[in-house]
Amino acid sequence: MSNYEVIIIGGGPAGLTAGLYASRAGLKALLIERSMFGGQIVNAQLVENYPGFPDGISGFDLSVLMQKQAIKYGLETTMTDVTGLKTGRAYRVLTTDSEYEAETIIIAAGSERRKLDIAGEERLLGRGISYCATCDGFLFRDREIAVVGGGDTALTDALELSQHASKVYVIHRRDQLRGSQILQQQAFAQPKLKFIWNSVVDEVIGEVAVSALKLRNVKTNEISTLSVAGVFVAVGLLPNSQAFAGVVKLDDAGNIITDELMATSAPGIFAAGDIRGKSVRQVSSAVGDGATAAISAFKYLREKI
Repeated sequence: MSNYEVIIIGGGPAGLTAGLYASRAGLKALLIERSMFGGQIVNAQLVENYPGFPDGISGFDLSVLMQKQAIKYGLETTMTDVTGLKTGRAYRVLTTDSEYEAETIIIAAGSERRKLDIAGEERLLGRGISYCATCDGFLFRDREIAVVGGGDTALTDALELSQHASKVYVIHRRDQLRGSQILQQQAFAQPKLKFIWNSVVDEVIGEVAVSALKLRNVKTNEISTLSVAGVFVAVGLLPNSQAFAGVVKLDDAGNIITDELMATSAPGIFAAGDIRGKSVRQVSSAVGDGATAAISAFKYLREKI
């Protein structure tokens, strides 16, 4: 079993920043990522609100720079899935292929897209249903598609998809958007976007691929059918906190509860980024969380000496 002073779970902006700060502080640190370094930002075609890039930068390029900077100072990384966390003399991180031990843990496992949980969604996944506009938008060139949601992610996805599709329907359960004003202005100015208000998707229709959506107006209960070739779901995020539920306290939504120093209910365990309760879920805030968590972990270790 490999031993570390700090193990960081998650390789998004929060985790990579925590790794940078921990390794620069001279700690023996390991970062565990399950799929792709960068987390949710790798799906962003253009990040315009991260300081230092006045012309914006692609999410993928930003994640590459963050990873390069983090490992520059000796941060170790591995790609595997964390399945559990055990307490004891030291914390043991269980993964699908090994176990690691550390005196402190920083949980930055992020979140994933929330599903609609409706008929046809699982069956047609990858055949017209997607949760990633950047990944799959090009597949729908010159076709009519839909985006479900009304927040920043939904508007960003819709604007990006408008570069490929002939028309993008934005389906929102309310009569006004929840996204930032600048994204709303851009969305309303894009002629390819058509908004369907006060409506939810009850079913995804299609035999071998998506062909239509069954919509329900939440105010009138009127049922309608919308013909589309694809649907992109952007109705919120679910924190990847299941593996830690028995070790740290979670709020009702499954987010890890922390204080202002990113400390959780368990001594020596810190959390950062989207997985944390009250996170504003922005790249810049995740970076701040990661830095704070690493500094707190460093202080915790030094106070134990």
